[in-house]
Amino acid sequence: MAVELEIPEGLRWTERVPAGREWLATLPDRLAECVERWELRVGAPYPYAFASLAVPATLPDGTPAVLKLQYPDEDSVQEATALAHWAGRGAIRLLAHDAERRALLVERCVPGSPLHQLPPDRALDAVVELLPRLQVPAGRPFTPLAEEAAGWAERMPVHWERANRPYERRLLDAALGLLDELAPNQGEQVLVNQDLHAGNVLRATREPWLVIDPKPVVGEREFAPVPMVRGAELGHSPAAVRHRLDRLSAELGLDRERVRGWTIGHTLAWSVAEGQVFPNQVEVVRWLLGVE
Repeated sequence: MAVELEIPEGLRWTERVPAGREWLATLPDRLAECVERWELRVGAPYPYAFASLAVPATLPDGTPAVLKLQYPDEDSVQEATALAHWAGRGAIRLLAHDAERRALLVERCVPGSPLHQLPPDRALDAVVELLPRLQVPAGRPFTPLAEEAAGWAERMPVHWERANRPYERRLLDAALGLLDELAPNQGEQVLVNQDLHAGNVLRATREPWLVIDPKPVVGEREFAPVPMVRGAELGHSPAAVRHRLDRLSAELGLDRERVRGWTIGHTLAWSVAEGQVFPNQVEVVRWLLGVE
């Protein structure tokens, strides 16, 4: 039986595409089925969710949790597998998973305040402690970073054309050149997260900070800081972006130029989605290329 469900504002973008409208139409039924299967009590959806429906839930024994119903994109397919791989080390625990419904029941962070509420340098202190704990050896079924990068390189020119060329061709050429250079010559392959920005690290009680919403791939450690470098949560300016690049590269013992190159390639690849352009992402690429 379907339940009444008010769609959060952050998910309204899905109404613009046929696949999104189809997914929205299934949500009330899938929510009701998960509530029944896991005997949950649920609250109103979190308003800031963008790529999934997330609702606070309580298990029959009183354990606080979060129920997530994922938008069926490729980036989130291995989220449950990554959480199980980390087994609670630096990330939320996976409590249950229904692959057919793309539903995850996960540990709820309490109090759950995001990392970006800290002053930027204190937040970076936490990142320096957290990132190495997440970089564990891994292989299939996680997608290799080189394979993922090949997909970005194939799609970027198409998205660039369809979005009416939202940035200079030289940015696209630079990003494609860097991906072509970096992907075949990586270091040790570990589990890294394409979306580990300061809004996806939450204050918790079991550990000081826990990662949520991973989009995992297997690649070199130099890729791991990319979302933190590009993310606007800890400041959006040329100086702020370069400071994060410098600090994280130095304190994590990484090759700064490789971190910079991966940031340019990945950020430009993620700057256009479903025809929507994210200008902040394009600005980060310009700043890191010295085009201001």
